[in-house]
Amino acid sequence: MSTQLPPKPNFKAIEAAAPRSADRRTLILALIGNLVFSWSNNESLFIYILMILLNTDQASASIVFATLNTTRARLDLIQRLAKMQIRDKTVDRELAKLIERFNDSTRLRNEFNHCMYTLGSEGEITHTSSLRIVETRKGLSFGETKPMDDDRIKELTEATHQLKQLNRDIWDFMPRLDEHLRRVRQTADAAAPPARKS
Repeated sequence: MSTQLPPKPNFKAIEAAAPRSADRRTLILALIGNLVFSWSNNESLFIYILMILLNTDQASASIVFATLNTTRARLDLIQRLAKMQIRDKTVDRELAKLIERFNDSTRLRNEFNHCMYTLGSEGEITHTSSLRIVETRKGLSFGETKPMDDDRIKELTEATHQLKQLNRDIWDFMPRLDEHLRRVRQTADAAAPPARKS
């Protein structure tokens, strides 16, 4: 009876040979770990941006942030609040660019977080296979297989550097956003009619 299952790997042989590929495997895993670590820290910074936009405290912003269970939903909320409140086009463009840069890094982070890793006969990581279903005119295809070569290592390294810079840029941006919205709110308060006394 034929089967569509792939052959079971020879785990004993792979484990015996794995020490020979340990250095490269450790490098790749460290780069993936750094990518996920940096991405997560940057996503968490958007709690503070949400806090500023909602004009609330960190705990309340964190509750709103955690209640929205996808990154896309969190960023959508931030973008909608920004559209409603930000009056300075420079500040608005800067926030949009930060979100765009974060979204660019999200694609790579998702690729490495949601893939299957192929190991060679010596335990080396040889390929990644995307688990994403791609729909085309010809039908459905099951992701994409890419070699884990020096170009991918370079891509991971560069992405982590970009996330590090993005982190610094978000920290630099937050006080400018805070100051801008304080001025907007002060102007609105000054223009509001005085409250009637009963």
